[in-house]
Amino acid sequence: MASNKIITSTTDYIPGREVVEVIDIVRGSTVRARNIGRDIVAGLRNIVGGEITEYTMLLAESREQALDRMMADAERIGADAVINVRFMTSMVMQNAAEILAYGTAVKLK
Repeated sequence: MASNKIITSTTDYIPGREVVEVIDIVRGSTVRARNIGRDIVAGLRNIVGGEITEYTMLLAESREQALDRMMADAERIGADAVINVRFMTSMVMQNAAEILAYGTAVKLK
């Protein structure tokens, strides 16, 4: 898990700080597959309607893991912050998806 000293922002700046160097693109990803237990419960919820909390939790955990890996990548290259943070998802194979977090690693004044 990355330390909390890396600042992240979805904007192209950090309020009150000056970007003095763009280092590189940083990224973190995870590939997650659904499991039979969650699929059974999700299938039942699909019949009666409502939020499928099992998948909501799976995706939330996946986003956090991808974000942690992105921040670890930024820390590894000596960044102070990651700006323009974005998330992307794609299907890797049937029932498995990748969550990717990426952004621009920068040094701050």
